[in-house]
Amino acid sequence: MYGEPIQALNNALSSMVNTLRSDAHALDSLWISIVTFDREVNELVPLTELASFQLPEIVCPQSGPTHTGKALEMLYQKVKNEVIKGDATQKGDWKPLLFLFTDGKPNDLQLYREMVPKIQSLNFGAIVCCAAGNLADDSLLKELTSDVLHLDTADSATLKQFFKWVSETIEQGNKSQGTGESMALPPPPKEITIVI
Repeated sequence: MYGEPIQALNNALSSMVNTLRSDAHALDSLWISIVTFDREVNELVPLTELASFQLPEIVCPQSGPTHTGKALEMLYQKVKNEVIKGDATQKGDWKPLLFLFTDGKPNDLQLYREMVPKIQSLNFGAIVCCAAGNLADDSLLKELTSDVLHLDTADSATLKQFFKWVSETIEQGNKSQGTGESMALPPPPKEITIVI
């Protein structure tokens, strides 16, 4: 992803963060981390509370492999090390939410398939995958979660609507935490196709 789509992604993410900051409950309880994956896997922002979160500009190479499995491997270790589990002596963190956004398919397919059950075992509040454009492979994302969305284009208007929906999903998940109920995703906007 490069050019207009990556600029649109950066703008849409910035808008999402501003929307979340306007929610007092989210501002008090939400932490965000961003991991990018292409030929390299990088934790651009370590787990950071929303009030202190600074969104960096996301850049991607014009071409190259998509190391989705390696990204899931990093994520697995981060969640195991950083999410605090509750027990009789301490209150734990709420279930994290995972949003995976890709415009390609895993080039490290064996590692991706090895990591799928490990990620699923982490008991996320929700795992949502978004395939953007015609090169993204919905079927491989369906191996990770049943909640797969597809964007036909990665233009500014579509990404803005998608990240507005992500904000709504985060806010809903944030408010339902601790109730013991499973999280239901809000209906997506018309620009987004749910993959069945």
